[in-house]
Amino acid sequence: MWHAGKLLVSLLILGWVSAPLQARVTRVEIESRTDVLNGRYFGDSGAYERVSGQIYFSVRVDNPHNTHIVDLHNAVNLRHDEVEFSADFIAFRPKDSRKSNGSLLLEVPNRGRSSIISLVDGGDPELARDAGDGWLLRKGFTIVSVGWQWDAPGPDGLKLYAPIAQEGGRRITGLLRADVMFSRVMDEIPLGHLILGSIGGTEYPVVAPDDPQNVLTVRDSRDAKRMLIPHSQWQFAETVNGNLTPSDRHIHLQGGFQPGEIYEYVYVVADPVIAGLGFAAIRDFASYAKHGPNALVHAERVYGEGISQNGRFLRDFLYEGFNADEEGRRALDGALVHVAGAGRGSFNYRFAQPSRDAQPTSSVSFPTDIFPFTDLPETDPLTGERGGLLDRTVAEKVTPKIFFSNTSYEYWGQAAALIHVDAQGKQDALLSDNVRIYHFTGLQHFSGPYPPRKGDGDLLGQEMQSALPVRFFWRAMIANMDAWVRSNTAPPASSYPRLDNGTLVPLREYAFPPIPDVSRPQEISEARRLDFGPQWRQGILSIQPPKIGQAFPVLVPQVDADGNERDGVRLPELVVPLGTYTGWNLRDPLIGAAEQRVSFEGSYIPFAKTTSQRRKAHDPRKSIEERYSSREDYLDRFGHAIDDLIQQYWILPEDRAALLLRGQEDWEEATR
Repeated sequence: MWHAGKLLVSLLILGWVSAPLQARVTRVEIESRTDVLNGRYFGDSGAYERVSGQIYFSVRVDNPHNTHIVDLHNAVNLRHDEVEFSADFIAFRPKDSRKSNGSLLLEVPNRGRSSIISLVDGGDPELARDAGDGWLLRKGFTIVSVGWQWDAPGPDGLKLYAPIAQEGGRRITGLLRADVMFSRVMDEIPLGHLILGSIGGTEYPVVAPDDPQNVLTVRDSRDAKRMLIPHSQWQFAETVNGNLTPSDRHIHLQGGFQPGEIYEYVYVVADPVIAGLGFAAIRDFASYAKHGPNALVHAERVYGEGISQNGRFLRDFLYEGFNADEEGRRALDGALVHVAGAGRGSFNYRFAQPSRDAQPTSSVSFPTDIFPFTDLPETDPLTGERGGLLDRTVAEKVTPKIFFSNTSYEYWGQAAALIHVDAQGKQDALLSDNVRIYHFTGLQHFSGPYPPRKGDGDLLGQEMQSALPVRFFWRAMIANMDAWVRSNTAPPASSYPRLDNGTLVPLREYAFPPIPDVSRPQEISEARRLDFGPQWRQGILSIQPPKIGQAFPVLVPQVDADGNERDGVRLPELVVPLGTYTGWNLRDPLIGAAEQRVSFEGSYIPFAKTTSQRRKAHDPRKSIEERYSSREDYLDRFGHAIDDLIQQYWILPEDRAALLLRGQEDWEEATR
């Protein structure tokens, strides 16, 4: 078989749609079509249906808009200068297409999982049992998720089915690297990207278990010296029915992998999947929806949506010039890029590892936070390299409207400041007219549980997580993007920490208050200059691990006397606070490496209830009773803070009641 993984073959093809070849979608196989919630009506949009299946593409190798796809010319299924591939999809559309609002939200799924409907509307992702309040559907949006990740895990993951590459008919081999820190002892581990205890990407099996290039090392932290573990102490094997059995997908270590240590392994792999076709899948589906006369879904406007890994995908998609289709037409009219920080990713390389990110204690020094970072051109003062994230879209006149939104975590964990300062960290950068940058103050990478509590397993931190909700910001962002593209109604101005007003500072100037029994971080994730070998800029990484160069400057939002960040878009919980919200949370000593930060988490540190409690604890922050005369006083201020957000279009008017209820719950939780 020429492709990676087994093609999804439906037992019952309910229908198929054919599109003209120039749309680059050759056919669509529909495997399931069902009414959402038995035909329930969603306001003026009426009933919706869920359609799923597989979409088939073909791209020309000689088309200039495909030349950046690494190894495309080496595809084993190259025929007549064309390469075919396919992807899974799920679509939610009004049954009566005339009731659509004409806007398509094109979700780039996170590790094969569709989640935007659940996040925005509050129901389940598949709309099988619960649609939440159905906001997206009531507004008439079409929502489509298209698989782009070739190694998305699980049988239900939305996948890309792409060919492998060979050179002159010969098998291609190379080196792959992985790293991980555990929260408990593990005798053996599966190969692939382990993230929060699960596989985020299956990656590649080992093809030469006895090759001397296969190595396993251990170190205490990102910058610590690697210590080689002798090969006599580990092997590619797993325990099956109590017996240690050779495996090309597992590593077994005598004595086990210990918590609080970074283990890194490099091994020989073969048959690289042409992963960059994931960019073409998103591009060509967007173009097909707008221009294909027989398209599965029709749209006048397409907005790409990506969160975390998928936000980095969209940043790379724009940087590598994929927003122009094969005919030079704009693919995405808007892009909602959330919690991507300054990152891109391992999306379009030979032996790409698309699930890899950049966490405090894993996925270290992967091609993620790499120059350039700003949307307009900037210069690396060390190398003289010059470029901007949007150079190719500007040159081809296909730049979309863009929201780059980040939480407090990304400033600590993903070098987010680099998207709006120069490469020397000395002055604020100018932004394109098509770009807005939003800092959602006090939130963590994903909203924590409510009421606030500590994380579990790999997420066990020293403090409770930040439970501030991102949902309401998302609804407003989608509405604002739709108005901006549809009618050129300007969205809220950018809001983020800046050097010129002192709200963005180096770590040494971070003025966090001395809260009793709260440890503050002494380090921060950095974007470093990396060297993976002489061809790595062409997508071929030959040095693993890479050579590490000088880091770019790292800056964080400055805080007030309570420890809350002073800038950005502030929920009422920050305007009338009941505690401190940070962009960091240190690991609990129970899981090791207590001086390191937990991935993805912020902290919530509540205020003392009374003055006497505050004084007894020597807490420098005012108590709740010193701030608010009563519950009514607090809720009155909370309501005014909501109204300010509504007036500035950060929150939708219809969400006022839900936010006010959250304020009431906050008060009860903080004062009981």
